[in-house]
Amino acid sequence: MKKTTLYLMMMVLSLSFFPSTTFASEKNPTTVANNPTEMPAEIKVMLNRLNEIKAMDRSSMSRIEKKALRKEVRAINTSLRSSGNGVYLSVGAIIIIILLLILIL
Repeated sequence: MKKTTLYLMMMVLSLSFFPSTTFASEKNPTTVANNPTEMPAEIKVMLNRLNEIKAMDRSSMSRIEKKALRKEVRAINTSLRSSGNGVYLSVGAIIIIILLLILIL
């Protein structure tokens, strides 16, 4: 049992110290054709509306109008957050990924 663990440790250490060229690629990297600064039209409309609301003079508005504006701003913000195409990872998933990487390497 001790010899197998010793051999396994030696193999893992040798693989981690000597670089491997199996993942090397001779292809030239391709450029991405998509421009990440482009936004869909509906998002631009929402952002423009938010800027209009921020530029408004709210001192002359009634309490009900201000409340309606707050609700509108919250609705726009939630729809903007949900329209993002981000990848969300929980803390548990990150811990599992790190543990797997430690065990593999």
